[in-house]
Amino acid sequence: MLASSSAGNCIYVSTPQARILIDAGISRKQTLERLAAVGEDPDRLDAIFITHEHSDHISGLAPLVKGYAARGRQLPIFLTHLTAREIDLNGFNPDLRPFQAGACIEFAGLKIQSFTIPHDSADPVGYTVSSGSAKIAIVTDLGYMPDSIKWHLHGCQAILLESNHDPSMLQVGPVPWSVKQRILSRKGHLSNAAACEYIATDLPAEVETLILGHLSENHNVPFLAEHDAREALARRGLSPHLAVAEPRKLGPLFQL
Repeated sequence: MLASSSAGNCIYVSTPQARILIDAGISRKQTLERLAAVGEDPDRLDAIFITHEHSDHISGLAPLVKGYAARGRQLPIFLTHLTAREIDLNGFNPDLRPFQAGACIEFAGLKIQSFTIPHDSADPVGYTVSSGSAKIAIVTDLGYMPDSIKWHLHGCQAILLESNHDPSMLQVGPVPWSVKQRILSRKGHLSNAAACEYIATDLPAEVETLILGHLSENHNVPFLAEHDAREALARRGLSPHLAVAEPRKLGPLFQL
């Protein structure tokens, strides 16, 4: 996780054959610095996959791809047709690769399965990424966990799961009531409690690493998210490695 929170999201996935970003919601400078910090050469990036058009997922997209274009590289950007219509790149004409939500994209040896998520944007998707026997999932920005998403998560060894807010903190938080209603809606964000309900009932037993992400800076703290998740895992009798991606920080590096 180069970044995962309400302040910005950018996930790096690599194999010997491919290096991709999922979302570009932090600045170009931060993206390049954080890639370097995990020992990766930013010039070797192959593509960017976008989940949806909200600013915490695309704010760094245009500067990033413009920087590559200035050095003679057209970095492909994969996103749904409807999401592509919502993104303003200020006249820049990048290498867009639109697809229909639900499509499976084969790219540089990766199998990248998109799936629709319930969120208040044009056509939001989550992704599973498979390479050989390894499979990971990025599941954030969803108001609830439908059965269709649970199905896609079967067989994953690692899952990045949204644990956005603590409901009691949200109730007394500094944002307007209309924003609180949006967050709590079925097209909003998963609370700690909702994430834990999934963990305690449906988390695949084969998951080796569970990362809690997209935490709100105003309505959550990492300790609460982790504490609740550990209780849910204990109720289920599972013991994967549990980590929390803290807001505005370079997250932990995981290898499968």
